[in-house]
Amino acid sequence: MHVKTSVETMIAGLSVGVTRSAQDSGMAKLTPLHREMVKGMPQLAEQEVRVLFATLLPGDVTPRHSHRHPVTVFVTEGVFSLELDTREPVAIKAGEVFVEPAGVPMTGRNRGDAPARMALFYVCEPNAPFADPVVEHAGQTIPPSQ
Repeated sequence: MHVKTSVETMIAGLSVGVTRSAQDSGMAKLTPLHREMVKGMPQLAEQEVRVLFATLLPGDVTPRHSHRHPVTVFVTEGVFSLELDTREPVAIKAGEVFVEPAGVPMTGRNRGDAPARMALFYVCEPNAPFADPVVEHAGQTIPPSQ
């Protein structure tokens, strides 16, 4: 059975976490995974939405890098360890979400004995690189040329 619902009703349903379902059961439940206020989103009239899937095998380490815009990490398997300059290291487990802040030098690792798999979601300026390498000179971090 297919039921048409007004836009106003659908928006109201989204605000409380449900949408209309095509099944007789009535409502499909939305489960919010994460919600966070962030700084550093792109300001151009057009932006690019990207979704990546990454796998780090046991012992893998990312190069030291930063992102120009926030990157949301959703771990689907294993544990992803992240060392950020501005806070204590975090271990993001399967089913957990973490937002990597813009402009903060970081290194990601898989310290476990199983693969760490994750989906990465972010919005950036068109054709912007995913990450910028962090270069240090005489103890000072040199920002990337944008």
